[in-house]
Amino acid sequence: MTTILRIPTKTDRLTLPALLARNAEDHGDLPALSWRSPDNGDGWTTLTWSEVRREAAVLAAGYAAHGVARGQQVLMMMGNRPEHWLSDLALTHLGAVPVTVYGTAAPGQIAHIARHSGARLAVVEGARERELWEPLLDDPTVPLEALLVVEPEGAGDRPTYASLHAAGRQAYDEAEFDAAWRASGADDTLTVVYTSGTTGDPKAVPLTHRSVVVNALALDRVVELPDHVAHICYLPFAHIAERMLGIYLPVFRASHVHLCADTAAVASTARALHPAQFFGVPRVWEKLAASVRAALATLPEEQRAAIEAAGETAREHVAFRERGEQPPAELETAYRRVKETVLDPVLSLAGFERLVWTASASAPMPLDVVRFWAGFGIVVMDAWGLTETVGVFTTNSPSAFRLGSVGRPLEGLELRIADDGEILVRGETVFAGYLRADGTVDEALDADGWFPTGDIGRVDDDGYLWLTDRKKEMIITSTGKNVSPALVENTLKEHPLIGQALVHGDGHSYLVALLVLDGEMTPAWAAARGIEGDPATHPAVREEVARAVEAANARLNRTEQIKRYRLLEREWGPGTGELTPSLKLRRRVIRDRYAEVLDALYAEGGS
Repeated sequence: MTTILRIPTKTDRLTLPALLARNAEDHGDLPALSWRSPDNGDGWTTLTWSEVRREAAVLAAGYAAHGVARGQQVLMMMGNRPEHWLSDLALTHLGAVPVTVYGTAAPGQIAHIARHSGARLAVVEGARERELWEPLLDDPTVPLEALLVVEPEGAGDRPTYASLHAAGRQAYDEAEFDAAWRASGADDTLTVVYTSGTTGDPKAVPLTHRSVVVNALALDRVVELPDHVAHICYLPFAHIAERMLGIYLPVFRASHVHLCADTAAVASTARALHPAQFFGVPRVWEKLAASVRAALATLPEEQRAAIEAAGETAREHVAFRERGEQPPAELETAYRRVKETVLDPVLSLAGFERLVWTASASAPMPLDVVRFWAGFGIVVMDAWGLTETVGVFTTNSPSAFRLGSVGRPLEGLELRIADDGEILVRGETVFAGYLRADGTVDEALDADGWFPTGDIGRVDDDGYLWLTDRKKEMIITSTGKNVSPALVENTLKEHPLIGQALVHGDGHSYLVALLVLDGEMTPAWAAARGIEGDPATHPAVREEVARAVEAANARLNRTEQIKRYRLLEREWGPGTGELTPSLKLRRRVIRDRYAEVLDALYAEGGS
């Protein structure tokens, strides 16, 4: 729990600008925001909390000069760069509503958000984004009036971020800035998050200052972090997880955000910073585990054996903690020894030897991945929540966790399981309903205040929530059996060669699967066996995949088993449309794209 931070007013009146004012006053000289800049030799450029607040004030004046007024939504399509982060805070100080649009959003989704939000201004990164947005300026159904472009070379004849900043310097008035942010109340809308969704148009979820502050306070009671901890910010700000972890919680905790504009640079950034905390959606943890496994596979047998033995000691230590028991003194001593001499040197290669808090959310974490990291003494604190619950609703904590579960509800929040297994939630951080285009709210709660999440799960005797699947994604076979595709997919992915999987079988008598080789582990596996060329077509690789499917089937019941599958050659990603920006499967997209393949698997003689 944070103990060094002053709460500047009653918690039910707190707003984000009030917390930023506190940071500038109490922690003004501490680092707040860092990013790599070509102007600095690709080194880190850093702003302190007092400098962040001054920048927010100047930008607020600039946006006001561009006609942005209280209550207006302003759309932003930028990566994790300082202009995005600072503009978000600046607009909040004006009482405007910053809204981030996913950089991978399709033109139709962008048009829907622009139309639905009623925004008159969009701030975009460069030429690519400008070209996506410019046609909307001529669309009579879209209220958008102006584009502001961050990168000067991509602006064309559009106004730039630099010109806005210059206008803000000229127009800034301290009294006006102070009056503007003080006019905001806890129940005012802080942001609107458009859900990425796996089907249909994005829905608008309004979040208030109050709901964000309540969530931050509740998280602070269970998450144990160093004071002013650093955070590597790399997920899109359009995702509720990074919006909380990368903007709101750092302002609440007066911590230090390191912006990572390129997700491919996350690993190198971690190696450079050696962070104390790290958050990743399951696919990120899977990829990191695959990378470490691939590196371990190249080590001499004796060294691998020593690491494996140390891992067993670490897992035994974690098991005692998981049961809420103090590890025996002998085990404690052995664990400390192997952690210092064997495990930490390996983790230091990834910059992970100083981690004290690691977490995941967004989808069920494969248990084998959780256990892999436990073998290094790293307990990934799986959490669960939705945009509609301001992110985290349940979480594990260092003092109370169950591997494979998503933890217990935060203080003041309730959940229950409906008769059909759907998880229902209630509490102060649960939104009231989806925002309509006319500004009214489409009520989403029942008469007793419960929100149906669409997730299926169970609660054990100790109050831990275990996710099963999405309600709409459950497979119902032709024999009437219900199957969780996520359960089957995660079982398949326990083999290191299988990086991605989609299970299909709705309305059929058996299941089939599309499988994708892991891009990190497969080359190492192939190289260790002298395999050259494309691994996806090599008989040895295909035989190993067949053994992996057979092993997975042995752990599944008959209804869940895979009868036929197809090994694909290309990895799925957000850029190609098969994954959401938070790296969850877009099942309908994949099924449509591979409809002929799936049909062939069900045809006589399919393989």
